[in-house]
Amino acid sequence: MPVFRVLVADDERLMAEMLEEMLRADGMLVEKAYTGKEALEKFRSLDFDLVLLDLRMPEMNGLDVLQEIKKEDPAVPVIVITAYGSVDNAVEALKFGAYDFITKPFKLEELRNAVARALEVEQLRREKEYLLSEIQEEFHFEGVIGESPKMKEVMRVAQLVAKTDATVLICGESGTGKELLARSIHYQSNRRDKPFVVVNCGAITETLLESELFGHEKGAFTGAYTRKPGKFELADGGTIFLDEIGEMSPAMQVKLLRVLQEKTFERVGGTTPITVDVRIIAATNRDLKKAVREGTFREDLYYRLNVIPIYLPPLRERKEDLPLLCDFLIARHCRKLHKKIRGISPQAMRILRKYHWPGNIRELDNVLERAIILTQDDVIGVDDLQIFEAPKPERWKTLKEVEEEYIAQVLEAFAFDLEKAAAVLDMPLEELKAKAARLSLTSPEGSPTGTR
Repeated sequence: MPVFRVLVADDERLMAEMLEEMLRADGMLVEKAYTGKEALEKFRSLDFDLVLLDLRMPEMNGLDVLQEIKKEDPAVPVIVITAYGSVDNAVEALKFGAYDFITKPFKLEELRNAVARALEVEQLRREKEYLLSEIQEEFHFEGVIGESPKMKEVMRVAQLVAKTDATVLICGESGTGKELLARSIHYQSNRRDKPFVVVNCGAITETLLESELFGHEKGAFTGAYTRKPGKFELADGGTIFLDEIGEMSPAMQVKLLRVLQEKTFERVGGTTPITVDVRIIAATNRDLKKAVREGTFREDLYYRLNVIPIYLPPLRERKEDLPLLCDFLIARHCRKLHKKIRGISPQAMRILRKYHWPGNIRELDNVLERAIILTQDDVIGVDDLQIFEAPKPERWKTLKEVEEEYIAQVLEAFAFDLEKAAAVLDMPLEELKAKAARLSLTSPEGSPTGTR
């Protein structure tokens, strides 16, 4: 249990001493002040978790002290103590930020309960700040990325955009860390204490995606037994991360565009507009410009999303970051697995640098976790790495060789009927005849190929 420090400010000495005795009996540290000026001086000199403040005090009244305390530390809870006839003043104190008020005369148990509630709120606030600091440490930009020029540019842009509410579009191959970067932007923003909600647009069917994003009313469709809020409602005040945005159907693109433009939507089966304040970060491993040209992605939605584009390069384009990434990932897995690994041998690092990394950082993470589990040493060696790469042919075939083999296969499949083969190959008949003759392609009977 934490030890709380409480400031008791009351010009009635017997009252102040009684409160001190009660609080000390409950295991708290107590400081007393008998005037408003003294209370403010002590508050500024020590850190307090709670203030018990009488409204009527010499030198400086309680309301003035309260306002000064809130200027110094808006989060500290203040319980106002006032005479029965001064309830109006107590209500005014609540407007200035007091947590609660107690009227004299009061029962000690009543005050004890009020103190317990206030300190519980203070403890929750501390825990929330601690968790937020832990999250910010986990998702700080330096931990996400490396020191290569490309990644320094990513961090520069991400740090600038984090301070705004601008929509961000993160592009890159699977496994490059798009969601991690999105979380980092959120937790470095002013929305950090609000929700970060993730939606994988490619993993949900169109019908379910609409309900997932915007919620539904009771009876909107079969199985909708209760009203359900959507992800946009849940993310109100925070950030929604729309992963795999390129997989969204044209119909859903229209509905998302409306939310981006008007900041309102209706639940499925509902008619009441719902307004939300949500920052959107989208991600894709597809070329959305190409999708726009092909007509599979709306141009107006693309420009709405592409306010701040960030491209995450694949690991093969930033291999100079491998040592830094390995140190970061090894430290994280060692904490989780309760192992002590000092690093990677030079020979093992050369193998990591040589590898193509089709699975990007996600694959590197898996390789290192597996190596940490399997190694019997405190350094990851070559034998601890299990990297599987498809075997490469000794010699790549030329395009001409591939074409010749394919023509031969088609001719054989159609029993050397040149007209049918030419139709399948989308090749003029005379051209196919010439190539067949040049390649000496003959029918099984040994006669020259020809039209049947």
